[in-house]
Amino acid sequence: MATLQELQTRLDALRKVRGTGVRTVRHGETSTEFRPDPELAAAISDLERQIAALTRPRVRTYYFK
Repeated sequence: MATLQELQTRLDALRKVRGTGVRTVRHGETSTEFRPDPELAAAISDLERQIAALTRPRVRTYYFK
């Protein structure tokens, strides 16, 4: 699983790509070509969900007797 920093870096890159309208992203040696805007939006949404899951405090339930 990716670290929080890696996810944030990817998210920043996708947001930048979406804002400029570029369809190809290079991250290190990996190159990704995106289709229309909905695909970018879905990728951004997925990364935001993963980041939220890592930063959200876990809720614990305590039962008192």
